[in-house]
Amino acid sequence: MEIRHREPDRDPKRQILSVILLLSLLCGAVSAQIHYSIPEEMPKGSLVGNLATDLGLSVRELPHRRLRVSAREYFGTDLETGLLFVKERIDREELCGALSPCTLSFEVVVENPLELFSGAVEIQDINDNDPAFPSSQMRLEISESVAPGARFPLESAQDPDVGINSLQTYWLSANQHFVLNVQTRGDGSKYAELVLEKELDREEQKKLQLVLTALDGGSPPRSASVNIQIDVLDANDNAPVFNQSTYKASVRENTPRDTLVVQTNAYDLDEGPNGDIVFSFSSHTPAKVRELFALDSATGEVRVKGELDYEEVKFYEIYIQAKDKGPYPEVAHCKLLVEVIDVNDNAPQIQVTSVYSPVPEDAVPGTVIALLSVTDPDSGDNGLVNCFLSHGIAFTLSSSLKNYYTLKTKAALDREQESEYNITVIAKDSGSPSLSAEKQILVEVSDVNDNAPSSSQLSYDVYVAENNPPGVPVFNVSASDPDLHQNSRLSYSILENGPSSHPLGRYFSINRENGTIYLLVSLDHEDLPEFRMTVRVQDGGTPALATNLTIHVFVTDQNDNAPTVLYPRPNGASSYPEMISPAVSAGHMVTKVIAWDADAGYNAWLSYILLSATDASLFSVELRSGEIRTARQPRKDDAPMQTLVILVKDNGEPALSSSMTVTVTVMERAKEALRDATKLATTRDKKNHLTFYLTLAVILVSVTFFVTVIAAGIYKFYKWRQSRDICGSSRSSLYRTPGPFNHVDAVRSGFTPPSFYQQTYLTTNSHHSDFLGKKPLTSSPLGSCQNTLNCCEPGLYHQVLGAQGRLSAPCQEFGEYAKVQVSDISSLPVRELQVTGVANRQHSRIDLASTSK
Repeated sequence: MEIRHREPDRDPKRQILSVILLLSLLCGAVSAQIHYSIPEEMPKGSLVGNLATDLGLSVRELPHRRLRVSAREYFGTDLETGLLFVKERIDREELCGALSPCTLSFEVVVENPLELFSGAVEIQDINDNDPAFPSSQMRLEISESVAPGARFPLESAQDPDVGINSLQTYWLSANQHFVLNVQTRGDGSKYAELVLEKELDREEQKKLQLVLTALDGGSPPRSASVNIQIDVLDANDNAPVFNQSTYKASVRENTPRDTLVVQTNAYDLDEGPNGDIVFSFSSHTPAKVRELFALDSATGEVRVKGELDYEEVKFYEIYIQAKDKGPYPEVAHCKLLVEVIDVNDNAPQIQVTSVYSPVPEDAVPGTVIALLSVTDPDSGDNGLVNCFLSHGIAFTLSSSLKNYYTLKTKAALDREQESEYNITVIAKDSGSPSLSAEKQILVEVSDVNDNAPSSSQLSYDVYVAENNPPGVPVFNVSASDPDLHQNSRLSYSILENGPSSHPLGRYFSINRENGTIYLLVSLDHEDLPEFRMTVRVQDGGTPALATNLTIHVFVTDQNDNAPTVLYPRPNGASSYPEMISPAVSAGHMVTKVIAWDADAGYNAWLSYILLSATDASLFSVELRSGEIRTARQPRKDDAPMQTLVILVKDNGEPALSSSMTVTVTVMERAKEALRDATKLATTRDKKNHLTFYLTLAVILVSVTFFVTVIAAGIYKFYKWRQSRDICGSSRSSLYRTPGPFNHVDAVRSGFTPPSFYQQTYLTTNSHHSDFLGKKPLTSSPLGSCQNTLNCCEPGLYHQVLGAQGRLSAPCQEFGEYAKVQVSDISSLPVRELQVTGVANRQHSRIDLASTSK
């Protein structure tokens, strides 16, 4: 069936005949041949035709049937609509040259079921090229003795367009002596000859200037002009004459160079130089002919000069002229027709149109694997090609159209035995000698998903040290799948073990690609010493297969907790000293230090050491139990109040320790000790009064300075309002003491922007201290809280942490109150922290509530 898209024919009889012919072709053909006609130089994306409509395909089935066109360089298809459109610029002259008609063949392949259609697009010429002469000026020498009717061939203009758009005629400017005769060659091209109509008279006019114009048949027509200068020469009686007006010769393609094609002969009845003949190609001989053939100017022999190719040009028409050597040369012309004979010089060419690879191993016999087309540019038997496969393979080759073959399976495939086949297709022509070509087609056999992922063991034990930084890998789950490609592509995931207060996703994450398990947070052995998780390993097949692996994560303990003293109160915070009788003997237990360590194992094994004492010989401390005993009986010269500093140390590496102070008083000397304590308290009260006055003086000076600064600011503002200069305003940050109480300025910010520096105010021996802390750039509440404490004065930071306090509410980012309950802050110099975020001027207060008087 051949479907052609042409301009509608207005002849009713032709339309009826075309319909009858079309119906007959539709009834008798298996595969359709489509023919389209488009002009050259169409814009990219221009519509060529509707393949779906012309081939009778359903548009809805096109994506499923995978429609493809072989001529992808110039044309493309829309898989949703089936439209064939121009993909690249098409220049008919570049593509086909002078060949007409210019046709681009293509194949259309659709699958499910597999069908093959052939088609062609005829590229119609448009008038996009001007005629062009080979030179800008022609010069002729004509003897005055030339009789009227003499002809003088002119250089032909070249127009790469074809048909009506090619060179159609020539015009000659008006003159008295010459007329123009336009001739047509055998190939339809035009050339012009000057015909002498009136005799020339050199004495009257030595030179003639004419203008030759070449026009094509386009609409509008294009033209080119060239000047003709004619020199009138003196008489030369006899012109050369060829013994034949037309010569014919045949030559095989690929003939070696310098092979004789034909011998031309001419004679001149004149004698001397007027009778010597010089042979040459006529001026309108194409340049391509001059490249392929050589003409001996003396003998007239025509020999092969270049490589002749039958597939390119089958016939040459050559024009030869013979000119004598007289002072006014005479010229004769003849024609040489050369036929190129084809030889078997082109091996067949195998083109794989479509390959269905990889092929599932469960494909049934007869499954189409590939479509092939075979071409041979030679003619006759030289271009007759047969295809076959090598023996012993599970494939067969069949043909339903001439020069088209289908590669199919003929037996069941097994990927485990053979994962791929390298099929050799052999094409052989019928020439003598015969030429052949081979094409390798690699067909891979794809696997089906019949193997689940597997690992060397189903359960793993992983040991991770506590306090590890977040983001570190702790274990790599390794699994494999013997399947191929997507069926062996594994993904890893952690399965939650049902509802739990400690979801695994909070602590661990897994790389889905390689199975590496990472920690999201720092682990604490004291919080959760062990985790049990299930890792699911799943392949990418359809349906997917999976295997579950059990991972036990054990958090190993590190010595990260210092011992905590429970009794007596640490750091001398006990309200009442321990008392002993002066009559106690050596080994009497005065008291017992009780401490504990949150760590485990050796890290929680505590040792008690007497670090210092008023009299180190009076007391001893049990290393393991912490019992404080008398080393001897007290003497009268011993101090009535004994101060012992006990060090509690764990057995970790490195060891952590805590210290506490124990006061022991001998009962008979208690009254003396009490009097000394009273005197000491009176002295401290006097010092407190002195401190109060000093603080009051500092406040007065600060208030005076503050009022001065405000007055200066008001004055500056007044001046600014008068000048109305609002373009030079600048920003500044003013840090003030938050309250009207005494303070010591600990940190000063200088000229740095307020988002990076803050002021810290701590009072000496007062109940309130103002603390201006650094606000972190991050918006994390935990980061804000930690940076606030890190900006504290080191002694205060240590005391707050050592006071065993806890936050009763979450620490928010400088916007809400967070109360800290402390077991004992009687020894701390501060009772209240005020935290101010400078960047957004928000305030938060941390109240330290003391549980003691």
